[in-house]
Amino acid sequence: MKFIYPLIAATALVSACAPGAAIDTDTERGLVGAAVGYGAARAINGDGGRGAIIGGLAGVFCDDAGVCSRSRY
Repeated sequence: MKFIYPLIAATALVSACAPGAAIDTDTERGLVGAAVGYGAARAINGDGGRGAIIGGLAGVFCDDAGVCSRSRY
């Protein structure tokens, strides 16, 4: 059952990067990623600080990696 929490966190992070979403900047994606990463880590009794760092970095660099795309006007 513990494997489902990181899957939910990853889904929430990727859905936050959808085109037209309210989360536009790297900073916003980083904050959302840190919050989701912290929550996911604590849900599986892990280190919340490490989860926040990993989630924040994933949020900041998701558009650079091609996982989510920036809206180009």
